[in-house]
Amino acid sequence: MNTQLEMKQKLEALQSKASVRILAMESSCDETAAAIIENGRTIVSSVIFSQVDTHALYGGVVPEIASRAHVDACDRVIDQALLEANMTFSDVDALAVTYGPGLVGALLTGVNCMKGLSYTTRLPLIPVNHIEGHVSANFITTAELEPPFICLVVSGGHSHIMKVNDYGEYTLLGQTVDDAAGEAFDKAARVLGLNYPGGPLLSKLAEDGDDTYLKLPNPKVEGRYDFSFSGLKTAFLNACHKMTQNGQELPRADLAASFERAVVDSLCAKAVLAVKESGLQTLCLAGGVSANRRLRAQMTELSRKHGFKLCMPELWLCTDNAAMIGSAAYYEMKKGTLADLSLNAIPSAALQVKKK
Repeated sequence: MNTQLEMKQKLEALQSKASVRILAMESSCDETAAAIIENGRTIVSSVIFSQVDTHALYGGVVPEIASRAHVDACDRVIDQALLEANMTFSDVDALAVTYGPGLVGALLTGVNCMKGLSYTTRLPLIPVNHIEGHVSANFITTAELEPPFICLVVSGGHSHIMKVNDYGEYTLLGQTVDDAAGEAFDKAARVLGLNYPGGPLLSKLAEDGDDTYLKLPNPKVEGRYDFSFSGLKTAFLNACHKMTQNGQELPRADLAASFERAVVDSLCAKAVLAVKESGLQTLCLAGGVSANRRLRAQMTELSRKHGFKLCMPELWLCTDNAAMIGSAAYYEMKKGTLADLSLNAIPSAALQVKKK
């Protein structure tokens, strides 16, 4: 039987099945992860191998080292996910993998691993966009969540406000016109002498600081829901350099708190505006920066003040993991999305969105 036809028939059978278990892999950056997810909402097992300690030696992610580490870890995380679930491949209904965006070598490792498994196990393979995975992490933490809702996606490479119209259907409302929020955090952290990963370390340092110490600009942008962090970052860097040139010791905690406040204030203001003007009652957070303790606390307070529901992934689901990929894959499967053995990594893959 033709392999492509065979996979299509299996996928069609899954679309009417009451319980679907998907083995997913995520390897877009510096985590190698595997998970088994049931019906897009329930975690059967989840395994994450992090390379953070390795890359901290170099002050950031080294793509070649990341790719080699993924090669070593892929089989191990898959085996561990099956072991924790007390399952074999015969108990799995489909496979899923992140194809982009991310580091090309890292993505290729995961894509080729899962294509090989699909070929040998005859299980359908579902391709997943990494950003859609972050959005879908909310379906795991908040079981009753259903579209439509507004989602703020914030990470090292992305800062978007989207309307989630339906599963896998998005309208882009706003985005950063320059740096992403996580990128800005990392650059500010380096000026303060913090190692990789800069964002979480800056947030930890900010806990003991005075967030009113340094007044930073609130950049104006044309788009109503758009962000700009480049000017804010530059103003912060200039202030730090001026202090250093004048022989002043940097009040690192105060500077960290001031910068964190400026970024979070901007994210919150635009996201809340989008919720109020959309007429929707739910805001979701997604992406690595959604683990930021100030962002979560401030959004919680604003949700109470303005009367909307706030959904946030558990902290470990904010950062890269395979559970979110398995969740997104389930809804892609429902739409009939299927990959064949020609699937390739797309490091700059964009989420398919409608313009507002």
